[in-house]
This record gives sequence, C-alpha cells and structure tokens, in this order.
Amino acid sequence: MVSELPFERPLAELRAKIDELHKFSVDKKMDFSEEIARLEERYVKLEEELYSDLTPPQRMQLARHPRRPTTIDYINAIFTDFIELHGDRLFGEDMAVIGGLAKLDGVPVTVIGHQKGKDTKDNLARNFGMPHPEGFRKALRLMKQANKFKRPIITFVDTPGAYPGITSEERGISEAIARNLLEMSAFGVPVICIVIGEGGSGGALALGVGNRVLMLENAIYSVASPNSAATILWKDAGQADRAAELMKITAADMLKFEIIEEIIPEPRGGAHRDPEIQAGHVKEALLRHFKELRKLDAEQLRADRYRKFRKVGRFTTAAEMMMEPEKQIIAQTNAEGV
Repeated sequence: MVSELPFERPLAELRAKIDELHKFSVDKKMDFSEEIARLEERYVKLEEELYSDLTPPQRMQLARHPRRPTTIDYINAIFTDFIELHGDRLFGEDMAVIGGLAKLDGVPVTVIGHQKGKDTKDNLARNFGMPHPEGFRKALRLMKQANKFKRPIITFVDTPGAYPGITSEERGISEAIARNLLEMSAFGVPVICIVIGEGGSGGALALGVGNRVLMLENAIYSVASPNSAATILWKDAGQADRAAELMKITAADMLKFEIIEEIIPEPRGGAHRDPEIQAGHVKEALLRHFKELRKLDAEQLRADRYRKFRKVGRFTTAAEMMMEPEKQIIAQTNAEGV
C-alpha cells in the first residue's frame, strides 16, 4: 500500500500476507491458489468495511495524506497552457499560493490554489501550504485581473490555515483575508471553489467565496483546524481527533448544512490511490457547473453568490421554536423576504 495510515494497517498486513504466500507458492512451486483466493476475498470484504463508514478523524487523516494530489497536480491534469504568475506587487512572492492563466477545454480561465509541498524541502519552501498576507494578495491580484478580462475563476482550497506567525501579523494577515472576502463577493464572473484537502479557517475562506463550493469526498472544511480547536478547547493539540468528531468537518456535514453544492467522489482509499481518475472527477464537476454559471450575467452572478452565503448559519430563536409549525413557516418566509 502507498504510505498506509494507522487505521489502514490491518489492510496492509493482510495484503503483505497475500503477497508473501504468493511468493512462497512461486518459489516452492506449490499450489496455494485456493488459500490465496480466500485471502483475496477476505481482503475485499475488509476493504469494503474499512472505507464504507469512515469516521471524521479518519477522513482528516486522508485529507492530510502526504501523497494526496495538490493544486499543481490538478492544474497539470485538468488544464492546458498554464502560465504561472508570481508576486503580489506589494511585498513579494509567496509559494504557498500558486496561480495563473490556463485553459479549461479551450476556455481561458484563471486558476489559483493553496500549494503544499511534496517533500520536506518543498514543504519548507511552501510553508506547508500556510500563506502569508502576500499569498492572499497575489491571489486577489490575479482574481481582479480575471474579473477585468471576463475570465472565470477556479480556486483549489487546501490549507491548515493562514500562517499565524508574527511576520503574518506584521504584514496584515487579517486585512488581507478580509479584503479577499469583500472583493470575491463582488466579482462579475463565475467563481468555483473546490476543497481538495484541508479547508482550514480564514486561510481557506480567503479563496472560498464562490458561486459554487465543491468538496472532495474525504476533504475537510472547518472554522479552525481540529488541532487548533483542540488547543483552544482543551489546551492539548493531541486531542485533534476528539475535536474532529465534534466539529462537523466532513463533506457530508457541509452538504447537509448547504455550505457546499456537491461532493466529488474519490477512488476507494482516497484521491492518492488514483490521481488520474480523481482529476477526471474534478474536471467533470467543473465543466458541469460552469455550463450552468456561464448562462448568468454579472449581476445575476453577484446575486447568486449573495444568496448562497446569506443562507449559511440559519438559526431559530426560542420563541420561534414554541410556535406552531404553520407559524414557523410564515415567520421564516417573512425573514427571508419572500
């Protein structure tokens, strides 16, 4: 198996036994085909049980898998003629955010995303996918350019969160995130955001204000990373799994709360099992949603985006809960201005 996770070890151990028995059969020229077939059948059953009902902590582990496809992987697999653009024209280059011009089935688009590293050296250069303010300002520069030239915008979200260090604070990380939220809400071009791994805190939302927000099946999306939440709640980052259980971070949770529009399926075992198939699923979803959005003009796109985010975070007061069902419906309808 490819870099198996802790919960996948029983599966990896069974596969090792199958391989060992097969090798022994070849070396000793003995027939163990029936035994191997039984073990293969057991492997398929165990795999089905393991991946059919993953817990939030397990999905978090898959979202953080070191071999999971990153933004640049999807850019290379889905788009053509990609030209990377650098710098925010204010401070410098931030390699935790990658972006530029590309074509999606021949249509010019702007594509931007968080970029994690492929190894330790690359992760250090890209700050483990945690942008400084200049990363968000670079993204905003590219998005404004796209809006000016009427190019659709695609963003890939994959970050534990914006970098929380003193250098970020000195250069205005809060303002940079807030500025992105403000500007993205007003663009007159289609904006599609896809959470491909971790969608952590404001660092994720700074690239996440779109007409459509999609999530991969094993991605996570949360107000803070489970590690940060555990530190805040229990003063112990080691309780991240406990936080993940409580925070409703999975794609299924986000769809239920209407924060996202669609869950993009992953190959069994995660996107890293077959990046080519995964890229195909992502491309299909992108093309389908763009076909719908390109029918809308600038004002309609802004109104569509406003409606999407206005409905997030609905709540019911104690007084409303005591109303008869019919009165609750009337009160909700009046509140929404229908």
